[in-house]
Amino acid sequence: MALIKNHVAQIVEELPIFKNLGDAMSYFRTAQEQDKQDYAIEEMVKFEDGGKFLVSLINDKSIKKSTSTKIASVIATMNPEDAPIEDIMELLKLNNAFVRNLGISILKNFGAAIKYYIVKFLIGDDRDLRIFAINVLGDVNFAESRDMLVELLESETDINVAMTAVDYMGEIGEVENIELLESLKDRFFGNAYAQFAVDGAVKLIKG
Repeated sequence: MALIKNHVAQIVEELPIFKNLGDAMSYFRTAQEQDKQDYAIEEMVKFEDGGKFLVSLINDKSIKKSTSTKIASVIATMNPEDAPIEDIMELLKLNNAFVRNLGISILKNFGAAIKYYIVKFLIGDDRDLRIFAINVLGDVNFAESRDMLVELLESETDINVAMTAVDYMGEIGEVENIELLESLKDRFFGNAYAQFAVDGAVKLIKG
């Protein structure tokens, strides 16, 4: 008896074309397969406010880490002028180390484009935001980081802000910055915290 081969035609499901962000969001929420969710993520970023929504998804506890990683990689490809940079920077304030690292990885792709946002925080009156901006500089560490920290330290009067910057200067500072660091001992005269932090940073710079 001859064997009869049954050729079963593969049914390929066509992916939808979304008319708006809401359609893409609904498809993402109902899709079960990872590839369909990935498709929705790639399409969402094309719509206005799509980037902001995707950033919010990264910190959604119901989202798998693999999906959050996909979201981060898609956001990182955005034009920095269109990317929700302040929303991304907010991720760095979270306790979740995985999410924070995704935020850092995105910002690294934007490079100097985040300088405006950091400067805005550094020159503001909010001490906590100045400290946050310094931490972003330390984490992202783009070309201007050292110069921006030096400029801050030339006039900063809040010891907590200044010493946060000093800690990072220990990592990225150069010998030429030692004089400025040593001057902080006079600015914060009698403060043991300042003395310890400056000495530690100078020692690291000298190697």
